[in-house]
This record gives sequence, structure tokens and C-alpha cells, in this order.
Amino acid sequence: MEDLRESTIHVAYIISAVLFIIGLKRLSAPATARQGNQLAIAAMVIAFLVTLIDREIVTYWAIIIGTLIGGGIGLYLARAVQMTAMPQLVALFNGMGGGTAAVIAVGEFIKFARDGEVAVGEALAVSFGVTVGCIAFTGSLVAGGKLHELLPSGAIRSPIQMPVSILLLLGVVATWVVLVGFDGGNTTVWAMFAIALILGVALVIPIGGGDMPVVVALLNSMTGLAAAAAGFVLDNQILVIAGALVGASGMLLTILMSRAMNRPLSNVFFGAFGAAGASGATADAEAKPIRETTPDDAAVMLGYAQSVIIVPGYGLAVAQAQHAIRELADELDKRNVTVRYAIHPVAGRMPGHMNVLLAEANVPYDQLFEMEQINSEFQRTDVVLVVGANDVVNPAARSDTSSPIYGMPILNADQAQSIIVMKRSMKPGFAGIENELFHLDKTRMLFGDAKDTLAEVIGSVKAV
Repeated sequence: MEDLRESTIHVAYIISAVLFIIGLKRLSAPATARQGNQLAIAAMVIAFLVTLIDREIVTYWAIIIGTLIGGGIGLYLARAVQMTAMPQLVALFNGMGGGTAAVIAVGEFIKFARDGEVAVGEALAVSFGVTVGCIAFTGSLVAGGKLHELLPSGAIRSPIQMPVSILLLLGVVATWVVLVGFDGGNTTVWAMFAIALILGVALVIPIGGGDMPVVVALLNSMTGLAAAAAGFVLDNQILVIAGALVGASGMLLTILMSRAMNRPLSNVFFGAFGAAGASGATADAEAKPIRETTPDDAAVMLGYAQSVIIVPGYGLAVAQAQHAIRELADELDKRNVTVRYAIHPVAGRMPGHMNVLLAEANVPYDQLFEMEQINSEFQRTDVVLVVGANDVVNPAARSDTSSPIYGMPILNADQAQSIIVMKRSMKPGFAGIENELFHLDKTRMLFGDAKDTLAEVIGSVKAV
């Protein structure tokens, strides 16, 4: 009977691992992302249910109560949280995963110490899980606070920041040495836990909000690695596999996001991107001329175009205008206007933010184009409609060597025949700098709430 139980667990874990891998692969494309998510859910359900027959479970009451409470909270958040708050919700969930892995590692270490001497391998796994999990936990909370503007979204820096971070890092290293090399006890592991929590705050607090997509991807990778370490501590194969998958995919995504910004990861953490003074940039912007337009004039430009590229940004999410932009695209399609969406890798506040936003409005997948696919098409496009995007279309990234975004690949919106920019105001983006695109002779600014303004444009397009 015992052998049957063990065999069932191992076979189920293999099935779960295969589903995780296939699901992750399917998540790589918008057209198959829904199916990939369903496969991952099935893998998680199998792993969860099979774990319940593990012989080491003492009581099911804690599992049942925890599942009901956590599931209830998750269901509420899934229904109540707006799309604009999705990035900070992702950061929060990610932090919970890291914190859970750290707590598991501490609990297992206490159990090991009570039962006898802790092996070197176990001490290493515990040290890694506690450190990485705690950094992911508090780092994700800080990232979520910046995204939700509970904390200042810009780079928060001080002269003592670097020395403090180095001291905290040395403190973590010291606890590792004591725990692994000198059989440190519970006091050492709790000290490691506390120092790593503070280190997570120290590492993320000085990073500007414009870098949050990269930071969230990196913290997600760290949570996966912490989960894998917890799997080693618990001797749970599926947790090791799932954690390793999350860790590897998160790190690859981090590298891709850094490349999209043309900045090394070290510069994200230590380069003070977004620290430029916004006030000066705003003052300069006010001194340069802009050309405003009206919804009626914008409708004429769009309605009589042959090709239109829509560039969505965070402002689209703030205004919850994704359904309105889809309706506008449908109206233009009725007039045989070719409509495409240009997606910048770091548009929004989390990786894939614009893809998720547009998928919610059922925008056809074949209309979504990544930067590398669409950039050569702007020069052959009649009208570009920029909705709530800023830094990702700023030509200064190509020409101004003094700009903090210099060298960052951007969408070539300035190469189109005509440009319409929808914004609430001339307020700069997260980089805190003026956008040269807004002052071009062929650019027309359409100010107002994107959702309301798009409704007016749609009405005018129907009348054209």
C-alpha cells in the first residue's frame, strides 16, 4: 500500500511537471496564452491534490482552513481589482510567494535542528531559500507600493544608501557562514531572515518607477528560485521543478526587458533612471509650441487614412479605455483602414501589461505586433495614434546623448505621416523628461480622458 502511494505521487508529479512545461511554452504567444494558463492550472490542481495523500501530513484542518481563506481572498481580488491595479497585484502575489518560501525554509530548519544535526546541503538550501525569499517578499511590497503610489514612484536615494546595502549584504553573508560552516542555530536563521527582509527594501527603494517592469520580472525570478530551494528542503520534486521553471523564465524575461531598454541590469539597480527633475522638463515643454486638435478633426484624419498604428501606454489602462480603442479599431476596419497595435516591451507597469489589457477587450491577436515587427512599418503609415504612451515613443532616446533614456529602443512613431497623441496633460512620463514627439509639426495633441475622448472620436468617425 505504501509503495502504491509513493508510485502514485511520483507519476502524478511527472504529469504535473509536463503540464507546467507545456503550459509555460503556450504562454509565450498571445494566441495560445489562455490554453497555456489552463494547462498550468491543471498542473497545479494535480500537484495540490496528490500532495494531500502524502503520509507526512498530520492534520488536514490547517490545509482546509488556509485553502478556504486564501481562495476566498484570491477570488475577491480577481473580481474586484481593476486592470490599472493589476501590476501592483502581480507584485503583491509575487511577494507572497517569496515570503511563503522563506517561512517554509525557516520552519523546516527548526524541525531539522530539533531532530538532530543539520546537514550542509540542508543548511545551504535553507540559507538560499530564506535570503532570496525574503528579498523577493519585501522587494515586491516596495515595488507594489511604488506602482500604487503609496510610496514615491521615483528613485529614492540618499548618500548612505550604498553603504547600508553593502553592510546588509555582508550581514547576510555572515549568517550564511555561521549557519553552514559552524552549525548555527535558530537565532542565526532568524537573524538571516530579518536582515534579508531589510535588504529587499534597501535594494528596491532607490529604483525609479520607470524600471518597475524589469524589477518585477527579476523579483518573480527570485520567488521561483526561493520556491525551488523550498522544494529541496521539503524533498518535494514538483516544487523544485515548478520553482526552477519560474526562476529560469523570470530571469530570461528580465534579460529581455533590460535589452528592450538597452541598459544592463546593474544600471537598473544603480543607475537612478527616472531621477531626472520633472519640473525643469515641464517648464521646457511649456516653452515649446504644441498643436492641439479636436475629436472631429482626429476622426477625419483616422477615417480617411489607409493605415493606422495604435500605440497603447499606461494612460490607456488608467482611463480603462481598452474597449473604446477596440471599438474605434472596428469602426476603422469597416472603412477598410488597416489597423495594427504596436507593443513596446516596457509599456505599462509590468511585463506584458499592454497585451493583457488589449486581450481583455478581445483585440484580435493578429493585430498585435512587437516592436521589432512593427518599427519598419511606421514610415509607411498614414496616422499613428498614441494613447497614454510617453517615454517609449520619445525620439530623444535616439538623438539626445544627455537624456536618461538615450539608447533605449523606442517605437518609431515620429516616422509616420501624421501623429495624434492622446494625453490628459503635458505631464512627463516616468523618466521625468520632455517628449520631443509632442512638438513635431506633424503631431496633434488631443487632451482629455482617453475613454471619454475616444467615445467622441468614435461618434465622429461614424459620421464621416
